[in-house]
Amino acid sequence: MLQIFRNRGDKVSDDIKQIEKVLAKRTAKNSVFFDLFQNKSYLLKLYKTLHPEDTTATEDSLTDVTITNVLTDNLYNDLGFIVNNKLMILVEAQSTWTVNILVRILLYLAQSYHEYFQRTSQDYYKSKKVKMPKPELYVIFTGNKGRKPDKVSLSKEFFEGADIDIEVKAKIIYESDTDDIINQYIIFCKVFNEQTKQHGMTQKAVTETIRICKDRNVLKEYLLEREKEVVTIMMSLFDDEQIMKSFIRSERYEAAQENAKETAKKLIKKGKMTLDEIADCVPLLSLDELKEIEAEVMQLA
Repeated sequence: MLQIFRNRGDKVSDDIKQIEKVLAKRTAKNSVFFDLFQNKSYLLKLYKTLHPEDTTATEDSLTDVTITNVLTDNLYNDLGFIVNNKLMILVEAQSTWTVNILVRILLYLAQSYHEYFQRTSQDYYKSKKVKMPKPELYVIFTGNKGRKPDKVSLSKEFFEGADIDIEVKAKIIYESDTDDIINQYIIFCKVFNEQTKQHGMTQKAVTETIRICKDRNVLKEYLLEREKEVVTIMMSLFDDEQIMKSFIRSERYEAAQENAKETAKKLIKKGKMTLDEIADCVPLLSLDELKEIEAEVMQLA
């Protein structure tokens, strides 16, 4: 979108410049989800929540294979890791229910395997069979469960259960009465949603979310360690949203101005109305702007 403006030769507005800065900032800032599980101790807790039977896993046995900035959803993010080079687990946190998540997971999985083969120096074009870690796919859903399923599959959701040549299945994790790291994250998100309803997209909502969660012993250790970073992360996401809304308003205003100028040119060419009368028809343009348009029309005549 920004490139279109440059190609047109239009003046880049302050809003657009701000967006460019924010987009650059977004590539450097991670969401709370990603930031939390960048820490190997919390990542190990996540793994043991999914596989409590594995008593041998350690922080050193976990390898982060997250694809940066591929599947992002504002506050939520994606996570990929391998355990002892045997099991690949891909997790996406999702706030809005959509079966399209299966398509995104399919693409995410393919890219993850591609990078895995590169990292392990395996050539899938050669005759020797490559070694692949077994995949497990999860979606952490931070909304209300309602009647939503515990599992979703590509064949069922997109092909009416037909036997297709490729299948993707994902387990859905909802809020529960457990005290594990995943459930704490879900509760954190719900508290945050409640606070934004009360205080809007403000720093008050962020600081209240952190205060309430610490009081409830929800991600308390993480929030005590990284409170300033969490505030920065969440506030930058607010900034992104507000600036984008401002940009959209600016985009619409510029489009309306262009239409007004075209209308004014047509009316001036007809020569049946004074500039004051035209100003009443196109209130977006000032009298001085109309005089400039009139001079331009007269010059081209």
